[in-house]
Amino acid sequence: MNRIAKNINSRFLLLMLPAGLMAQPGEKSFLQAIVENGDTILVDNIREVIIFPQRTFTNQRDYLKYRRLIRDLKIVHPYAKVAARYLEELNENFIDIKTENEKKKYIKNIEEKIRNQFEQEIKNLTIRQGRLLIKLVDRETGNTSYELVKELKGSFTAAFWQALAKLFGEDLKIQYDPLGEDRLIEEIIILIENGQL
Repeated sequence: MNRIAKNINSRFLLLMLPAGLMAQPGEKSFLQAIVENGDTILVDNIREVIIFPQRTFTNQRDYLKYRRLIRDLKIVHPYAKVAARYLEELNENFIDIKTENEKKKYIKNIEEKIRNQFEQEIKNLTIRQGRLLIKLVDRETGNTSYELVKELKGSFTAAFWQALAKLFGEDLKIQYDPLGEDRLIEEIIILIENGQL
């Protein structure tokens, strides 16, 4: 009897075993193939990988500064991308808007939308992150923050914000220089965009 119970238990366990096993999910992906001289060659696109020289640091302080820059860029880069997207949307819709009053209303509407979505997050940025955001807005839009404010809100408003920024040692007219002063920032942004950081 004991032998029969063991036999039944083992068969039951063997039957239940496949129920608990799972294979990889069946994601379907298709590869292109080229047939050349009767030989099938698979073709697949891979993303570009950019390799920069390995960074060496003379001391721990420089290394920590570099890591902080990476962290700050990961925080502010998405905001610069959003700014570029909103600016593109503004420019596309300005074509259809005829009067100056309608343009002002539209800008105010977009401004309110951005404020509701990002105001608290932007207020929580550090001064260093704010400086980076000013530079990245220029990188993403091709216009300095001063030029954007002047274009959208007028010369007086742009001059006001520039004067206020100057009081705190900042400059809205600062331009992004990917080959000079901002070379390290550009390198990190490229690595972030490629998913390498």
